[in-house]
Amino acid sequence: MGPVLHIGDLVSIGYGSETGAAGSAAAGEARRMTTIIRAEAAHDFLALVPALAGFQPQRSLLCVAFSGNRTAGVLRFDLPRRARDREALAAMVIGTLCRMRGVDAVVPIVYTEARFGAGRGIPGRSLLGMLTARAEEAGFLVRDALCRASDGWGSLLDPQTPATGHPLALIDESPVTRLAAGAGESVASSPAASADLPEPEPDGAARLAESLAELTGDGREDALRRLGENADPVALVETLLVRDGTHPPLRLAWFLHLSSVPAVRDAMMLQIGFGALIGEAAHDDAVATAERAAEHDETVERLVVRESATGATGEVSDMLSRLMVGQSQLRPDARRVERALALLRQLVANAPTTHRVGPLCIAAWLAWSLGRGSAAGAYLDRALEIDPDHSMAGLLGALVGSGTLPEWAFSGR
Repeated sequence: MGPVLHIGDLVSIGYGSETGAAGSAAAGEARRMTTIIRAEAAHDFLALVPALAGFQPQRSLLCVAFSGNRTAGVLRFDLPRRARDREALAAMVIGTLCRMRGVDAVVPIVYTEARFGAGRGIPGRSLLGMLTARAEEAGFLVRDALCRASDGWGSLLDPQTPATGHPLALIDESPVTRLAAGAGESVASSPAASADLPEPEPDGAARLAESLAELTGDGREDALRRLGENADPVALVETLLVRDGTHPPLRLAWFLHLSSVPAVRDAMMLQIGFGALIGEAAHDDAVATAERAAEHDETVERLVVRESATGATGEVSDMLSRLMVGQSQLRPDARRVERALALLRQLVANAPTTHRVGPLCIAAWLAWSLGRGSAAGAYLDRALEIDPDHSMAGLLGALVGSGTLPEWAFSGR
């Protein structure tokens, strides 16, 4: 899996800067409260990193990016298994940092099962040294370069680091962890854990199946009439995102059904991220594209490939395509995306297997749009287990697996 950039952090860590007590400040147009926690020592910083990243790192390289004295995001990479892969990884890390607006400093951290007790000094020394040198050459301040091994921790930049490492108890018992817990930060067991599905609800699953049968059978016309304005996909998405409480099974079943229709699925996906206006444009474009495909007696997929190759796509289609692959500075609304992901996880858990792939693809793209590549990959793995030849799951898998990050991830908060 490629890099995972976590953006919009709720916990900000000040490290290697002036000391201070925990506090809070309004951030962004949504006026979300950001808890600011000062890490005055390396072990305090290591104690807070899981809360910042949102998961417990294992066998990973994490790079905590700073803008001034405040954290700006976390990059996660799998540790290279071969020495010859370190150079490519270092180049990818520095290239990604260079694209992050306002970032001027970094702390690379190696999480490994290796041991200080092996007698070779700090595990991951070669990788940390290479990253430190490349980052400084690129103009970044390296505030620290750390390793948490299975039997201790240490800093590459601290000559006083014992050969056996500092005791892990300094991290595990750090009092600053209580500040992160008090800020309400949950820590998952792994980067992909946010994609875990809840236990299915038998009654809810039965009602969904009944409603799906109604929408695809003789009762379809009556079911659509009962949906009212929510028969329209744009209105449906807004209702699901805005209204609190439990949604009627028929409404959820209609969303599941539409998620199996490629053009509608993609339009709903973009609408969740970017709002109703983009949703309307995407649905109108989908209808127009389907009509052109019918005129030329070809599939929508073949038409899109042909028009893209010849440069015949319209301005709206081109804009929507760029949003789909993250080639835009326009940032998705994180609150809408988080609400949709919560709904999708429960919905997929209760859905019949035949109707899971579409919503899993939507969930994968939404997770990727927030920089959660590992979670996106977990959703896609489930989709491809059900349908190994699913075209959208395959395309998203190539996008996520390449380590590509959306441009909006680098545009600042």
